[in-house]
Amino acid sequence: MKIDDNNIIEITDELSDEFEVAKVLRQYPKDTVIVRNVKGFDMPVISGICNTRDKIAKSINCEVSEITEKIIEAMEKPVKVDKFTDFSDYETSEVDLGKIPILTHYKRDGGAYITAGVVFARDPETGIQNASIHRMMVLDNKRLVIRIVPRNLYTYFQRAQKLGQDLDIAIAIGMDPAILLASTTSIPIDYDEMDVANAFKDGNLELIKCGDLNVPQADIILEGKISVTETVAEGPFVDLTDTYDIIRDQPIINLETMHIKKDAVYHAIIPAGFEHKLLQGLPQEPRIFKAVKNAVPTVENVVLTEGGCCWLHAVVSIRKQTEGDGKNAIMAALSAHPSLKHCVVVDTDVNVFDAEDVEYAISTRVKGDRDIMIVPNVRGSSLDPVAESDGTTTKIGVDATKSLKTLEKFERVSFGE
Repeated sequence: MKIDDNNIIEITDELSDEFEVAKVLRQYPKDTVIVRNVKGFDMPVISGICNTRDKIAKSINCEVSEITEKIIEAMEKPVKVDKFTDFSDYETSEVDLGKIPILTHYKRDGGAYITAGVVFARDPETGIQNASIHRMMVLDNKRLVIRIVPRNLYTYFQRAQKLGQDLDIAIAIGMDPAILLASTTSIPIDYDEMDVANAFKDGNLELIKCGDLNVPQADIILEGKISVTETVAEGPFVDLTDTYDIIRDQPIINLETMHIKKDAVYHAIIPAGFEHKLLQGLPQEPRIFKAVKNAVPTVENVVLTEGGCCWLHAVVSIRKQTEGDGKNAIMAALSAHPSLKHCVVVDTDVNVFDAEDVEYAISTRVKGDRDIMIVPNVRGSSLDPVAESDGTTTKIGVDATKSLKTLEKFERVSFGE
């Protein structure tokens, strides 16, 4: 795994177990950290390779303010991968998860969890390949249990069940942040996420033929099958909101082969950390942006804020042209990302990446009875701790834009000479 970060913190003290490693990593929420000496393992652990927007922007060669635009461009103009390599740089053997320092992150976790594993699979009916990140709990040295949510892999799994055939998969761990970002991006169903990653990498992405799958180079690649008949309890696991998700019966993965690169490093994403939040939430920003643009063409940017777990809170920047633009933007944003709970709309003189600046807009430009929209009894996020048992919640929109009738009252004097 090549990391373009000159400020990597190295922990060289021996840490006695995988739980202790996770505890140390949590002390550096926005740093890239390598733990060199995990007792009982030859392989180091790395975390935080994409836990800030700056790191993600650098990986896809753009500025932070251009990330949404860059993702949309790669989604709309994917680049077919035409470069392939092989496993010559890997040691291939029968799978043994006991050789990998997979972390138990919190004391009440159901077990050790792979958290940065990208799962590659093909639709049994169409042959289209999908890549997506899933949490996977270790059962033993050859088996995992995978949490599958109703998206592409879930559809493939259901089709495999109907055919009565276990689903072939590959799991890649330890990759370029741009590939991780592509793997979490919502793209048209007949697209391949690796072509989006290839667009991020200016056509230079190399894949490895792994059975019937095309997998990027990674520090660790595991091959196996998702069983269509075997399930087991999965969890507890700490999710985006820093609260425990419920325990569910989920499918078992039976692993067969592992490929480990020379000098491999195990990548661990800390649950509820910034890396988890950004990778899950940031790819939703283009969806919100495009929906708002249909309603308010002058939208400038959309951010799912870190304080809102990159999932429940959004800030939308618009160049307001008519009264009502702010509320139209709110309605479009709430519809585009159903998990969104609170949305604030601001003018372009407000920095959407600065929580203090957004609060300034709310404090000086919002009149409660006029600018706050409350939408009760609507479906929200399953991750929202205050949602009702049936999944409904109350959503709030805040129009923190300047009134066009009295623009002179909102001049920010310090922005002038």
